[in-house]
Amino acid sequence: MNINNIFQTTAEQADFRGPDGLLHCGACGEAKEAFFSDPIPGGPDRHPVHCRCRREAWEQRETESQARRHRETVRRLKARCFKYPEMHSWVFEDAVQTSQYDICQKYAESWPEPARTNTGLLLWGGMGTGKSYLAACIANALLEKEIPVYMTNLSDVISHSFDGREELIRRLCDAPLLILDDLGMERSTSFGQETVFQVVDGRCIRRKPLIVTTNLTLRELEDASSKDRFRIYDRVLSVTTPVRFAGENLRARRRKETMASMRAILKKGQRGDSDGQ
Repeated sequence: MNINNIFQTTAEQADFRGPDGLLHCGACGEAKEAFFSDPIPGGPDRHPVHCRCRREAWEQRETESQARRHRETVRRLKARCFKYPEMHSWVFEDAVQTSQYDICQKYAESWPEPARTNTGLLLWGGMGTGKSYLAACIANALLEKEIPVYMTNLSDVISHSFDGREELIRRLCDAPLLILDDLGMERSTSFGQETVFQVVDGRCIRRKPLIVTTNLTLRELEDASSKDRFRIYDRVLSVTTPVRFAGENLRARRRKETMASMRAILKKGQRGDSDGQ
């Protein structure tokens, strides 16, 4: 192979030779080659370089490639984080702005400070008040930054097949952030309680932050009747800041709105039938 061919710049239509003797791009006008500062005797005196057109095209391709890699990484992280695909789209932008919203959003925005200080949240209150939704909003905000998060309820962990349960518990203990949904709803068996303790205690030992949602009150968490539950709840309370969710059951309100919409549709349909008779 002729070494001169390696350093030869291919001329395209509209390219031209400038006063400097170098080939220039016919589109942007920049040189497409440059002189060697210390050429080899008898060898080529110039080498190809990217003009502005080529640099911008390369940067555009690289930007698009990085965006594709990011989207694929986030997609994989969300698939591992959530049990239900619908939760992939639970984001702060669609949430109702409340004091609880502000706390959860600031928690996500302040990351990685909560990880450094092992600071978690205890989202507690009645059913349907938006605890799980805002917890998922935190997860999605961090997942978009490619920070692995797991969101699960302990009933799923307990009912996981024996093969692979230890690996699952290890992943839950090691994840940068774990969200335990509906604490207190898991089965009250000795095996179940021990599994729950393994996860919670494992994260405390590793100083990994924890977000917990529960329908239990603080008094119920503080005054757990059984020893097994007390040692679990005591650890949760020691590493989380309680955030109370009070007010209307949002799911019940949505059910009422759905029923009202259906009644309106049926009423309109009945009027249409009457008009057509």
